[in-house]
Amino acid sequence: MWADGVYFNVRLKQERNCILVIIGATEEGKNEVLAIEAGHRESTISWETLLLSLKDRGLKEAPSLAIGDGALGFWSALSKIYPTTKQQRCWVHKTANILDKLPKRLQPEAKHLLHEIYNSDTKKHAEESFDRFLEVCSIKYPSAIRCLQPDREELLNFYSFPAEHWLHIRTTNPIESTFSTVRQRMNSTKGCGDVNTTVAMVYKLMMNASKRWKKLNAKERLAEVIDIRWMFVDGIKTRAIAA
Repeated sequence: MWADGVYFNVRLKQERNCILVIIGATEEGKNEVLAIEAGHRESTISWETLLLSLKDRGLKEAPSLAIGDGALGFWSALSKIYPTTKQQRCWVHKTANILDKLPKRLQPEAKHLLHEIYNSDTKKHAEESFDRFLEVCSIKYPSAIRCLQPDREELLNFYSFPAEHWLHIRTTNPIESTFSTVRQRMNSTKGCGDVNTTVAMVYKLMMNASKRWKKLNAKERLAEVIDIRWMFVDGIKTRAIAA
């Protein structure tokens, strides 16, 4: 599942309102909107309330993987409600955050080095590229290192899933791409008057957009992801336990 907190202007409030969104992939490879709720920024308690609501509505079994940015509220809540779910940080958000901590003249080279990490064909090669980036930036740009290094494991968890799915699970793009359309519509109406109207408008726009969503690549792999007999190493299926 993909999670993100998206901010919108609400005319009758001074601060921007945060809408918490979760999209999930079914075993058939279809993406579905699981939750759209107003939250207090992206706090742990807001995400925890939303995840508990999902559990009460039938999502008893922990999702295999959750994809999101570095917002600590979501990950803290996820670890409590679905402790077995693997965590994948969004590479698009992480790249933008790192580049923001570097001089503009170095950003193109740094971006290339970051692309080398998550475009590597194996986790071993990704680890080597990761170390190379740390070596290049460690002395002069410690803030960039502090942004990247703590999430090392969570940034590379996608290697434990089918290679055909990497394009989908390295980023929160399923949410980001949809909300680019939602934002355009919201901006054209200059925002809604209150929080409830904002949530209703976002829900209606997302449900309309979901009609055009394509299924995940190699949807047949999803059944293998949740089958405990199999595991994926560098995106390739291998037997996890003896038959």
